[in-house]
Amino acid sequence: MRKLRVAAIQLRSGIEPAANRAQALPFLREAATAGARFIATPENTLRLDRDRARMLAAVGPEEGDPELKAWGRVAQELGVWLLLGSGAIATGAGKVFNRSFVFNPDGKVAARYDKINLFDVTLGGGETYRESETVEGGGKAVLFEGPMSAKIGLTICYDIRFAPLYTALANAGAEIITAPAAFTVPTGQAHWETLLRARAIETGAFVIAPAQGGRHEDGRATWGHSTIIDPWGKVLAKLDHDEPGVIVADLDLDETVAARAKIPAWQGGREFSGP
Repeated sequence: MRKLRVAAIQLRSGIEPAANRAQALPFLREAATAGARFIATPENTLRLDRDRARMLAAVGPEEGDPELKAWGRVAQELGVWLLLGSGAIATGAGKVFNRSFVFNPDGKVAARYDKINLFDVTLGGGETYRESETVEGGGKAVLFEGPMSAKIGLTICYDIRFAPLYTALANAGAEIITAPAAFTVPTGQAHWETLLRARAIETGAFVIAPAQGGRHEDGRATWGHSTIIDPWGKVLAKLDHDEPGVIVADLDLDETVAARAKIPAWQGGREFSGP
C-alpha cells in the first residue's frame, strides 16, 4: 500500500509577491505539521494582477528571481514537495509564461510547466478575458516523479476543460494530476467541481485543485472551493467557501490501479471516422 498525505492551499493573492508568500506561509506550515508531504498552491500564487502594463513591468525572467528562491527555501525548511501553482515569468518578448514550479524537499526546482490552454473567453455581463494577449502558451505536457515515487502530472486552471491533456498524462502513467486555478465566479459556480470530478473519473487519477478565492487587490473575484478528488470521482476534501485556508487528504495510490482496471476508458476508445 502506497499512502501519501497531500494538502491544497487556498489563497487570495494580490499584486505583491512577498505579501502573497507571507499570506501562504501559515497554511503551508499547518499542512506540513499535519504530515502532508506534497503541498500545492493556486494559480497566480506569486502575483495576481489583471493590470497588464503594471504586471509586465514588474515581472522578470526565472533566473535570479528572488521570490522563486524564497519559495525554494520554504520547501527546504518544511521538508516537503511544494507545487507553486503558478507565477508569471517573462519570456523576453513582451509576454509572460504562466508557469508552475515544483520544488523538492532540498528546495530545488524538480519540474516546471507552462500553461498550455489560455483563457480567452467572453462570459457576458462585461466579463471578458484575453489571457493570450499577455501570456505565451506552453506546448509540452509535464509529468514528474514526486514523493512515494508518485507520478504527478501538471496542469493549470483552464487546462481542465481539455480532456485530451489529462488523457495524455494518464497514458504516461500519472497517478495524481494537479489543477491549480483562479476560476472566475460564474464559471466556478457552474462548472468547477463537475469538471474536476470528470477529469478524475476519466483518467482514474487523483486530482488536487488548490484555488484562489474571493475579491482580490486588483478588483478581480475568484471562486475558491479548493478540492481534492479520488480516482472514482469522490471528493476527499473541500473548502465550501472562498476564504484562504488549507485542506489535507490521504491518498492511497493503489486506488489508481483499481479504478483503471474497473473502467479502462482512460486508454482511449476505438478509432472512428466522420461525422
